[in-house]
Amino acid sequence: MQKTYYDPADLRKFGKISEWNQELGDKFFEYYGKVFEEGALTAREKSLIALAVAHTEQCPYCIDAYTKDGLQRGVTKEEMMEAIHVGAAIKSGATLVHGVQMMNKVNKLEM
Repeated sequence: MQKTYYDPADLRKFGKISEWNQELGDKFFEYYGKVFEEGALTAREKSLIALAVAHTEQCPYCIDAYTKDGLQRGVTKEEMMEAIHVGAAIKSGATLVHGVQMMNKVNKLEM
């Protein structure tokens, strides 16, 4: 078995994050639970969003969790890949649009 920095078994330990600050941990998990409740978006849609964000944030734990969650909610592999491409497009666009700042700075300095 190949050892990596991110141990998939650590995902199961996420609930223990409250142990060193119960109040803040409880507040986080209450918020987290509320966010993923059915609302204007379905739990299935939220799972796809979470998967795309997990990839843009490059969180292997979240990728594992929301891949599994998505499959359990009937999300297809094609839908997952399309969601990831949407996230990648937004991430790359956000990077490139900051090029305008660089262009503005260059123009200002060349005056």
